Amino acid sequence: MANEKIQRREILKMGMLGTLGALGAGILAPLERVFGSEQQAAAAVQTTMNHARMGHGYDPGNEITEGLKMAHRVLTEFDYGKASVLPNGQTLREYELVAAEQTVEVAKGLMFPGWAYNGRIPGPTIRCTEGDIIRVTFKNYTSHPHSIHFHGMHPTNMDGLEPVQPGGTFVYEFEAKPHGVHVYHCHVPPLAKHIHKGMYGNLIVDPRKPREKALELNMVMNGFDLDLDGENDVYTVNGYAFAYHNHPIQVKAGELVRIYVSNMTEFDLLNSFHLHANFFHYTPNGHDSNPRIFTDTISQIQGERGMLEIVFPQPGRYMFHAHQSEFAELGWMGFFEAK
Repeated sequence: MANEKIQRREILKMGMLGTLGALGAGILAPLERVFGSEQQAAAAVQTTMNHARMGHGYDPGNEITEGLKMAHRVLTEFDYGKASVLPNGQTLREYELVAAEQTVEVAKGLMFPGWAYNGRIPGPTIRCTEGDIIRVTFKNYTSHPHSIHFHGMHPTNMDGLEPVQPGGTFVYEFEAKPHGVHVYHCHVPPLAKHIHKGMYGNLIVDPRKPREKALELNMVMNGFDLDLDGENDVYTVNGYAFAYHNHPIQVKAGELVRIYVSNMTEFDLLNSFHLHANFFHYTPNGHDSNPRIFTDTISQIQGERGMLEIVFPQPGRYMFHAHQSEFAELGWMGFFEAK
């Protein structure tokens, strides 16, 4: 094993921190750059290896941490902006996104030095209706150039390709279209670093004709590379490992549940969503012109997104997770609890 970086798929399966002694201090060096000391780096490796043993029988505990609270906020919090009506009758929605260097909790006791929009990973879920004018004031409070690239249709001068320098501000303004589930992210090279560090979020554009009433949820699939070796060590939905495991998502049997799901995982080609004991309808991109499929598993490449519509037929706990075993065992797993 090369001593300059952690080989994730080997280290995570060792099963005890004592193994580090045999591997030498070279294993801890990359983590020290992230966590600041050998003791903190060792603790991070111990936590990560514990996560590797989680599996379907793991009990992450009931403690309410800051990271857990944020993941539950991300699930249900939609930002409709400050709304006003323009002289032509269109709705203007105004938002503010601030980029900052932010340490976030991605698992119990495990911190990640990220770059974040508005202090969270993923960033705010921007929501509007097709035809609205959205105006996003972007402020860069970091020491690196950043931008916001919105998926969807808009003028090319609003495409987020021009970096906003540290301390700078730029206003993105365009008509929201087409309706569906979109994403936004930083588009400053190196793209992998800027996206992996946390600069992304969902943009939901509702159709002009409202959809059927449902419990609506937001999910962003992502991963975190703790040792900076270009491979993820923790996988999550909404930024916190096992966020909905001992604190399941509460739903009602017979109620329609609509989930806007996207994949912003860096370093892995695919991510996926699998539901136990039930099926759902999936609409790619969430656009009504796209054909729906009826399934229990979907996969997405990075930047891909869609809309899931689920009815839970009877009370019970319905597991959901990535259908890549490693992703599930390293944090991407939870439950819906239907009552």
